[in-house]
Amino acid sequence: MTDEMLALALSNAAKAGVTNVEFLKGTIEAVPLPAATVDVVISNCVINLSTDKPAVFAETFRVLRPGGRLGVSDIVADDALTPEQRAERGDYVGCIAGALSFAEYRTGLEAAGFTGVEITPTHPVADGMHSAIVRATKPATTDTPSEDTGTTDACCGVDACCTSAEAATDPALTVTEAKSASGCGCQN
Repeated sequence: MTDEMLALALSNAAKAGVTNVEFLKGTIEAVPLPAATVDVVISNCVINLSTDKPAVFAETFRVLRPGGRLGVSDIVADDALTPEQRAERGDYVGCIAGALSFAEYRTGLEAAGFTGVEITPTHPVADGMHSAIVRATKPATTDTPSEDTGTTDACCGVDACCTSAEAATDPALTVTEAKSASGCGCQN
């Protein structure tokens, strides 16, 4: 999210009189939220823009509560297409060149710990490329390695946004409580 996008989101929320939303500046590979605090993650053709999709899947899994759901729309390639063929059909701006294949998407989500992965193509966007709805669930209980991302000493569960002076927080706290209690730099 850029500063301009954040300003627009805040302006739109104010115009709509919405008071039950919070906007945080961050990246999809390092979400500035405590672990296990989000019920649902949604996205509209953003995962394809990341060059580190395993990090995106791991972060999504990390921030979701047990039983939490992922529901995204993204571009997905036929399994038979090579990365070079995908790149020939479009560019990153068009959400095409960064597309994973159906098998790569499923494998990536499952490697992060997701279950119940469903990838439903909705319409073609290029030869062998499809707009698709992707759904997955974080198990209600889990002992997978993805659950422990090694960030338990971070103020909000994300090392990338914390200083050495910030203390760990209780993941049972709400996002606002956790940021307030820890002095987390993410509150900026």
